[in-house]
Amino acid sequence: METVKQRTLKEPVTLTGPGLHTGQNVSLTINPAPTGHGYKFRRIDLENSPVIEADVDLVVDTSRGTTLESHGVRVYTVEHVLASLSGMGIDNALIDLDGEEAPILDGSARIYVEAIEKTGYVEQDADREYLMLDETITYTNASRKTEMIAVPDNEFRLSTMIDYETRVLGTQFASIQKISQFKEEIAGCRTFVFLHELEYLINNNLIKGGDLNNAIVFVNRPIPKKELEKLAAFFNNPNVKVLQEGILNNIELRFPNEPARHKLLDVVGDLTLVGKPMKAHIIATRPGHSTNVEFAKMIKKHYRKKLQTTAAPYYDPNENPLLDINAIKKILPHRPPFLLIDKIISMDDSGIIGLKNVTMNEAYFVGHFPNEPVMPGVLQIEAMAQVGGIYVLRTVPDPENYITYFLKIENARFRHKVFPGDTILFRLRLLSPLRRGICEMEGKAYVGNKVVMEAQLMAQIVKK
Repeated sequence: METVKQRTLKEPVTLTGPGLHTGQNVSLTINPAPTGHGYKFRRIDLENSPVIEADVDLVVDTSRGTTLESHGVRVYTVEHVLASLSGMGIDNALIDLDGEEAPILDGSARIYVEAIEKTGYVEQDADREYLMLDETITYTNASRKTEMIAVPDNEFRLSTMIDYETRVLGTQFASIQKISQFKEEIAGCRTFVFLHELEYLINNNLIKGGDLNNAIVFVNRPIPKKELEKLAAFFNNPNVKVLQEGILNNIELRFPNEPARHKLLDVVGDLTLVGKPMKAHIIATRPGHSTNVEFAKMIKKHYRKKLQTTAAPYYDPNENPLLDINAIKKILPHRPPFLLIDKIISMDDSGIIGLKNVTMNEAYFVGHFPNEPVMPGVLQIEAMAQVGGIYVLRTVPDPENYITYFLKIENARFRHKVFPGDTILFRLRLLSPLRRGICEMEGKAYVGNKVVMEAQLMAQIVKK
């Protein structure tokens, strides 16, 4: 896979404008940041300039945008600036604000993107680290009729479908095939709102920074003249009226499916909170900030688990093993040529690590592809099971009087060939506590830093 260097801005860039909901005029400056920094917000209007990481675990509100909080300090409506940085391939940035809400600007990410593009970026002395999926992740929310799926892919691509089940805004679809299309296809798409939502926000003083230049307003019912006059007074625009298409005449659509494209913009912004750029196909049906955040949490949890279980175990051949071959023979009933493990490296309450040296003089190589010897996958499974068997048998005081039997093998995957001369490390961890002599474990086999095989095993120990 081609490596890509991390990027940051060449120099700081500043934008100023009111926050949509607070109405406060805020100055936002995007500063260059070192490698591995990621995205962080800094409230320079507060004492000691507290910093808030762009982390999904710090999201505290999604009702009218995405809000982050750390140690009692908040920053509101972060999704557009984050989407702009992600969409423009910027990895590291420190975002200063002299208020609590990012400027809404024109309701899209376009002005942010234009400022980032004008400033330019520099490549940094570190490779970009991608979040790569090894399986499909699915999130559903039945009450919101939302489904979000992340499918393993070699690009970060997104597909979004919305359906508000109204005449003026029904089903719409938007997609990009790679994140590099964000600037042209997505960045300029503005937020939208239905008139009844707008009226609620106005009546509850919740969009102090709103005007008719930063949102598409959909109208799905007849509007009395007095309501139009009230809207005209609020936005200081005497010419407010409803167009035939069912939207206020404040702005012209930039795309026929601009609302679906804006929802895709929000998905990009909210998913940056996972903490790493992704390579996946995101398919989002009826997404919103709350579901985007829940989905981001699910992806981050999956990634953390993967990191914990896929890092190759450390092995120092100079150190004495926990169990050598003679100790193993006292526990397992197997004998050559079917004793397939050589050492147990470590063992604790959560699992075990064992080792096998693959050599050319093993009996099965005589008939298994003798001109291109490869260790059979079934024997890799058996070797892994023998490591697991030691773990189970060590739970009884007299292991020599017990034997282990397979009950189930699931999700076995053979990712790379294993050749004579390879050293395989097997790491197994418990999936559930031992009960009635039944053990369920998840195992991975490594040669060097590569996972060559993995499977889930269930076995039972019984007396001979």
